[in-house]
Amino acid sequence: MDNLNPSPDLRVNIGRLELANPVMTASGTFGYGREFSSFVDLDRIGAIVVKGISLEPRAGNPPPRVVETPCGMLNAIGLENVGVEQFLVRKLPFLQQIKCKVLVNILGDSVEEYVALARHLSGHQGIDGLEINISCPNVKKGGVAFGTSPEMAAAVTAAVKAATDLPVIVKLSPNVTDIVTMAKAVEDGGADGISLINTLIGMAIDATTRRPRLGNIIGGLSGPAIKPVALRMVWQVASNVRIPVIGIGGIGTTEDAIEFLLAGASAVQVGTANFYAPSAADTIRQGLADYLSDQPEESLGELIGSLIIEDGS
Repeated sequence: MDNLNPSPDLRVNIGRLELANPVMTASGTFGYGREFSSFVDLDRIGAIVVKGISLEPRAGNPPPRVVETPCGMLNAIGLENVGVEQFLVRKLPFLQQIKCKVLVNILGDSVEEYVALARHLSGHQGIDGLEINISCPNVKKGGVAFGTSPEMAAAVTAAVKAATDLPVIVKLSPNVTDIVTMAKAVEDGGADGISLINTLIGMAIDATTRRPRLGNIIGGLSGPAIKPVALRMVWQVASNVRIPVIGIGGIGTTEDAIEFLLAGASAVQVGTANFYAPSAADTIRQGLADYLSDQPEESLGELIGSLIIEDGS
């Protein structure tokens, strides 16, 4: 049987940022891009989100920093990175040579640090947007994470937006009581889009030694185990905000990506799957093209948010 749509249009928009396709790589799972260039054609995916960048270099947490769990993994890397100056000198030149979009994930311990990072990263060819990691503690507010306070989340979003002309995506933590309230807060702060979810907080214990398996004791849980939670939160947020949503959490196959798109995500980020299937992002991109070629929709945009929910009345 002939394909219904032999040349599917995979383009999506995150605010004014146009992606050739909706498949992105999640921050912290894809290095600075070059590390995966031998495994996947970076020009074929929608966007790379580089590992989180801070003003100054960070050494991260003591090992062990990664533990495999049933259907996932725990990590406590501790936001290790080269710092913004070394990123611009050592990492950006490679990223300027590739065709896919590049977003820089930024992190800080105060609003002022986020603003300084936004200014440092603005105006450079090869940087197409910023993703704000608001799971970090605000040291000026007693260590409360930006991502657990709607007021602080809105404030840091607005401050970054005022400091840059780049599109600004805010990455939400799932470790909150009401994810929709957080999403609306960053939308009110001027975010161009929302990515969710970041990792769930978990821990692992060695029953033989009676010691934590992570040097930091607790870490972030990711992988297939968190997909149902992520899918639910993406659906809730996409149903309640007007800005685009990027789905993250346990996406390792084309079917996973389609589920998130049906739930309302305009794009998806592949994270943990990069560790066991380094070419996963491009495999999913091709899978989406194959899927859409057999559907009546001419563009991927028509698929977004098309989840069918029967009226129970």
